[in-house]
Amino acid sequence: MESIALLIAAAMSAGTFLALAALGLLINERAGVVNLGAEGMMLVAAVAGYATAFHTGSDTLAFAAGMAAGALLAGLFGLLVIWLNTNQYAAGLALSLFGAGFSAFVGLGYTQEKLSPRLSHQIPVLADIPFIGPAFFKHHPLVYGTIALTFGLAWFLYRSRSGLILRAVGESPESAHALGYPVRRLRLAAVMAGGALCGLAGAYVSVIYTPLWVEGMIAGKGWIALALTTFATWRPARVLLGAYLFGFVTMLQFYLQGQGMQIASQFLSMLPYLATITVLVLISSNANFIRANMPASLGKPFFPGS
Repeated sequence: MESIALLIAAAMSAGTFLALAALGLLINERAGVVNLGAEGMMLVAAVAGYATAFHTGSDTLAFAAGMAAGALLAGLFGLLVIWLNTNQYAAGLALSLFGAGFSAFVGLGYTQEKLSPRLSHQIPVLADIPFIGPAFFKHHPLVYGTIALTFGLAWFLYRSRSGLILRAVGESPESAHALGYPVRRLRLAAVMAGGALCGLAGAYVSVIYTPLWVEGMIAGKGWIALALTTFATWRPARVLLGAYLFGFVTMLQFYLQGQGMQIASQFLSMLPYLATITVLVLISSNANFIRANMPASLGKPFFPGS
């Protein structure tokens, strides 16, 4: 039972940064913008967060640096696709490639550096409950913050006037513009907010999840986060559940290896990506279901006055 509790805990930790990045991308897409640069933003934020943690010893400053890096890159992306109307898919791919190369260059001096020992976190009393305690109540505060953020974002999108306006910008930017809303500025704000969450996810990976810097350490998780938004049909709560599911699949390989199962390590390593492809194929098979849930103007440029 203890090993299962540890597997659940590891799945929650692994799912946290996926959920953060996917929630950020969900905000982008609810505003009608597709950002394929999550991988690059997370990598740059990871090295920014790690460098800040190394020099200051502060996790809080490291998270802030990661969020700033993610928001800055997202802002540049937003200027290109929102004001200059460049192709969103091409610009996103370019951002992803740029982030991979830039982070590798900047991080050269940190590959051999180590952070100070990480503090352990737990909720008093609850952490001592057999099975439940180790599984759910011995996590970094950001794990619980991500859960709170999920429900807060759901409330914002579906219960607040600002959330209604954001969704209107994603569904029908022409109508929102006709009502006097600054569509481009709202989209840029959404893109930068989403970038900040992707940055927070990247900093969490390098500072808390695996406290080290290695070139390309995000290892495709940005693409999984992008797939999660479709998997969750653009719903925050489903994003969180999907992130934990993918986190479980990711950690299952280590659990099975620990149990001595004779399965090729290469097969176990590809499980998260195989699960991602399988889920996308199953969901995409129902085109009507996708169209009914996705923002109507997703990926389309907006031309004021058109």
